[in-house]
Amino acid sequence: MAENTDMNGKPINRAAMMALLMIGSFIIIIMQTSLGTALPTLMTAFNVDTATVQWLTTIFLMVNGIMVPVSAFLTTRIPTKYLYLSALVVYTIGTAVAYVTPTNAFWLLMVARALQAIAAGIVMPLMQVVALTLFDAKSRGKALGMVGLVIGMAPAIGPTLTGWILDSKHDVLGMTVGGDWRSIFGMVLPLAVIVLVLSIVYFRNVLETRKVSLDIRSLIESTVGFGLVLFGSAMVSNYSWTNFTWVLAPMIVGVLVIAEFVRHQLHMEKPFLDVSVFKNKQFALTSALVALTFIAMIGVEMVLPIYMQQVRGLSALNSGLTLLPGALMIGVMSPIAGYFYDLYGAKRLAAFGFAMILLGTIPFQFLTETTPTIYITALYMVRMMGVGITMMPLTSSAMGALHLNQTAQGTAVNNTARQIAASLGTAILASVMQSQINNNLPSDSLKTADPIAYGSKALQASLDGFHASFLLAACFALLAFALSFLMHKGKVEPKPAAGKEN
Repeated sequence: MAENTDMNGKPINRAAMMALLMIGSFIIIIMQTSLGTALPTLMTAFNVDTATVQWLTTIFLMVNGIMVPVSAFLTTRIPTKYLYLSALVVYTIGTAVAYVTPTNAFWLLMVARALQAIAAGIVMPLMQVVALTLFDAKSRGKALGMVGLVIGMAPAIGPTLTGWILDSKHDVLGMTVGGDWRSIFGMVLPLAVIVLVLSIVYFRNVLETRKVSLDIRSLIESTVGFGLVLFGSAMVSNYSWTNFTWVLAPMIVGVLVIAEFVRHQLHMEKPFLDVSVFKNKQFALTSALVALTFIAMIGVEMVLPIYMQQVRGLSALNSGLTLLPGALMIGVMSPIAGYFYDLYGAKRLAAFGFAMILLGTIPFQFLTETTPTIYITALYMVRMMGVGITMMPLTSSAMGALHLNQTAQGTAVNNTARQIAASLGTAILASVMQSQINNNLPSDSLKTADPIAYGSKALQASLDGFHASFLLAACFALLAFALSFLMHKGKVEPKPAAGKEN
């Protein structure tokens, strides 16, 4: 493909394509975390308990994680424009269904969430592959820096936006929105339709496609394997890591199925998911560091709002606003990190970014019930600056370590590892927190004998749980900081599409 032309040699508008891709991907990916602060509201509206309502988040993570491996096949088989339009159509249908779901049909809202997750599983890898294709090697860091605005900021802003929507009614462009859970979906629905219409006009086919057959065995193994692992990790919040039926059994079976899936892929002439890219040590290392970045980001994003609402008594909106400056720092730092990656490569940026994440996480172990929110905001900003500095340079370095004809498969593998790591990391941090709280809770007899003492000790037990979770998050950051020194110096240039890197 010549620069500024599509696969048919027709001129393309790179700026319009990237803008539509980023906006469309943003409104899709933001749904990954948007319902977090709305769960209590949805429990009341649908008359369901905590364990049931959490499936709205669980189903999204599971379907998204299952779809990511499939994305490599879809990107190879379906022209770029039609694949992106299909994702937008599926998302629009899912969002519309969620908006009109009656409160006596909770199952229908779960179906809507699954449709949204299918779209997210397609656009996340597609956005990276298209960005790598539209821009040459010299501008690759800047391009993926823009992608980082979406992948980093959308999940970070989701809880704040939902808190703002639920807090009260607002006037937006002459329309009254907010005040109820339906507005979470109603606000993004018109945007999805607008992006869909404009994409019909401006989007072009920029990725090479070829006729490849879908290996049903691989599809089943990847769906069952990754699905069971993600299911088991999601159920930790309802049970514990020692529960065999709902946690250990699904994860053990899932790992065994994944092992068979990997073995099968390595013996296929045209694999469904080219796991052989992990034979490239630089790709394997940087993919692991990307996964650790997401554990550091998503895990603390989950724990910190719980602390602010349960211990500090903040509302969903105020807890979201406390984290908003940190979320915005990803947007500020991602393009800057992309610029410096083009000049110096990823190693220095990764080491510096993980050092910031570590320094921003350690003080969280000393939070109390009276810690000023401005202090929490400042620490969170430091952490998210580190995430913004780290994320896209690592992704660029991982893709640069591969041959050009491995980009789609490498992106799918990278995203699969990241999605599973984020899910497992969140489960680990949550389980450590809950386990510590349960172990330190005072006996129920004290509640009757001395309610004040019981309340004080229960509060301390909660703080102990949060401190343990933050300590573990700091350990993940420390591990990533140490591993970053094993990376290559300088910028890693992509290799010609002549063969596979072993």
